[in-house]
Amino acid sequence: MARIESTLVSVDVLTLRFDARARTVLLAVAPRAADPFAGTSALPGVLLGRGERLRDAALRAVTGKLGVDGSAVAATGQLATFDEPSRDPRGPTLSIALWAAIDPAVPAVDPAVPAAGPTWTRLDAVPALAFDHDRIVADCRPMLADRLWRDIPFTAGLLGREFTTAQALDVTESLTGDRPYPANLGRTMDRVPGLERTEQHAAALPKGGRPPLVWRWTSTG
Repeated sequence: MARIESTLVSVDVLTLRFDARARTVLLAVAPRAADPFAGTSALPGVLLGRGERLRDAALRAVTGKLGVDGSAVAATGQLATFDEPSRDPRGPTLSIALWAAIDPAVPAVDPAVPAAGPTWTRLDAVPALAFDHDRIVADCRPMLADRLWRDIPFTAGLLGREFTTAQALDVTESLTGDRPYPANLGRTMDRVPGLERTEQHAAALPKGGRPPLVWRWTSTG
């Protein structure tokens, strides 16, 4: 009978946060501390522990590899599985890719947790990554774009409890690569359960013009 080599399971996390000042969604990567690929940037990842849930492993990766406070992680979810046998030079390793959204209202970095030089980069400017993480990012980006305005925890996690129409446009453009027409996006947002269009407007624009409308989540469950 042929001997079957066991396969390890890795949880690799696409950690995202919306930077309102830069007007874009950023992805976190960090240099690896050990071989293989020591010093090369990679998605934060950990091997799945015995009896460990995927979400718990994702939180362990984000807090341990990025120095992100666990309270800043608004939501997580599963994306895809990558099973190329040669993806890890140490041996067969299955990768389960998850997303983690960082609440823009909570300080992301815990000063008590030493961060190993993480970098927050635009999705269209991700550096070359270790293992098959370039492919993971490329394959998962359309999945992230498809979740926006469909997956409420994901969308609310990125944008926070309240946000403006302008910020909604920025997030949509960051994930899809295209900036939608405001009226079209507004109609989409009007159909999202638990999201309401308020009568409030953001602070006046420095160069004049009509301030953007404020939207608010009434439920994200």
